[in-house]
Amino acid sequence: MPTTLKDEAAIVGIGQTEFSKNSGRSELQLACEAVSAAIDDAGIDPCEVDGLTTFTMDANDEIEVARAVGIGDIKFYSRIGYGGGACIGVLQQAVMAVATGVAEVVVVYRAFNERSGRRYSVGVGEDVVTADIIHWSWYMPFGLLTPASWVAMFTQRYMHEYGCSSRDLAEVAVSARKHAVNNPDAFFYGRPLSVEEHQQSRFIAEPLRLFDCCQETDAGCACVVTTPARARDLKHPAALIRGVAEAAAKDQENMTSFYRPSISSLPEMDLVAKQVYEQSGLGVDDIDAAIIYDAFTPIVLWQLESFGFCGRGEGKDFVKDGNLEVGGRLPANTHGGQLSEAYVHGMNGVNEGVRLIRGTSVNQPDRADHVLVTAGVGVPTSAMILGRLD
Repeated sequence: MPTTLKDEAAIVGIGQTEFSKNSGRSELQLACEAVSAAIDDAGIDPCEVDGLTTFTMDANDEIEVARAVGIGDIKFYSRIGYGGGACIGVLQQAVMAVATGVAEVVVVYRAFNERSGRRYSVGVGEDVVTADIIHWSWYMPFGLLTPASWVAMFTQRYMHEYGCSSRDLAEVAVSARKHAVNNPDAFFYGRPLSVEEHQQSRFIAEPLRLFDCCQETDAGCACVVTTPARARDLKHPAALIRGVAEAAAKDQENMTSFYRPSISSLPEMDLVAKQVYEQSGLGVDDIDAAIIYDAFTPIVLWQLESFGFCGRGEGKDFVKDGNLEVGGRLPANTHGGQLSEAYVHGMNGVNEGVRLIRGTSVNQPDRADHVLVTAGVGVPTSAMILGRLD
């Protein structure tokens, strides 16, 4: 029995629907289309799948997906909470199942009509009562009702402490858009963005402007995880999971950890970074490219700092001079990210991470032997490092 998850599983298939603002079909259909596409991409029969993982927020029951796509007996199923923070946590569940022999082929999926149906941007304005309401109730009287307003609070403090400006945030948005312009699957395909356009866009929650915020998307994404031994027999180069981890730091709240001594960094992401580096035996200098969860532009800066690409407060400088673009120090979000490709709770980023390892991204850097993929921040979070299977 393995005592670490290092190199114990690989992603062998990826699938997704189109990314739209109105899919015109049910979330179950989106899930099934994405799952079927991932299984087909892996080159396996649906009956070989014996496990499924997804988000607690996903509306599509595992058994319904299994019946619809032709999956037979299921030996493992699980779900992870905290929205975008689950995006790699669901992969960790799949890796643990494969590494321990509980299942051999696990499909990870996420599907929703997040634009035409339930819109997560409304925050506590919707009629959903959860335990989070207990702590959110302290913030609601002051207008802190949405994810944008919550992240704006952290961003204001970060700007105050480190001299970050709105133009610095624009660098993140513009670099993502440069990649999306070349990606036919991206919502902003062929539609460039300038720093000036970013600066002229309206405020959503000051200091966050329109182009600092991710999209709302109808879509489904899925991937297939199996053992390295099985992966070697399949039709595409596998993305070996070198390290995978999740974490919730001390005094964590869901998106609103405002009572910590400092709110200008991400201790939960610091903890995840420590785990994936130790588990994989790799360090910051080994990372060739990254898929950095970008629901909002400032969270990219904080993650760059957590993973050691720059010092605390130096993210604003790192993102300049094309460092996040192909040819820069860290090609990031080569699909356009959630800012400019689509928002699927980070699962479209997982698929892009696999494409980078395969060498099939539309914005493929010269070197992508190790790719960092991160999950949502401000919540319990997760991350992984992908590598090539020898």
